Amino acid sequence: MVGIFSAAPFYTQCIRLPGANSPIPPKIRRNPRFFPYFRDALGALDGSHIHSAPPASERASCRNRKGFVSQNCLFGSDFDLRFIYALTGWEGSVSDARMYENADDLHIPAGKYYLADAGFPHSNHLLVPYRGVRYHLAEWDHASLR
Repeated sequence: MVGIFSAAPFYTQCIRLPGANSPIPPKIRRNPRFFPYFRDALGALDGSHIHSAPPASERASCRNRKGFVSQNCLFGSDFDLRFIYALTGWEGSVSDARMYENADDLHIPAGKYYLADAGFPHSNHLLVPYRGVRYHLAEWDHASLR
């Protein structure tokens, strides 16, 4: 189990949930492409599959959609790429949305939100992309990445 991210000393020393009065990160405040649009964003949330080797009786529920055995962990980071949240121990078959729904200790102040991908539900506390919209095609075209 990947309990290291949810237990002392890592969690107590490295994880700091931002509050309602947290300052706007300099990367947002100083960039006119981001400010004022993301001034209330606290950071980003995403699930991460970490390979695991559970007992044989638990392997079926730990097999993820890509076919390997894992634990799905929900992590949050700020704009300086520091951990601000960690929820570990979920089977690989569990979706990001389900982990978020069960993240009881993730307190998001009123008027603030996290950036998340399309695997998360629409809510007042998450900014997720619109389904069916392909973003950044112009940038990918100029960089010959498409």
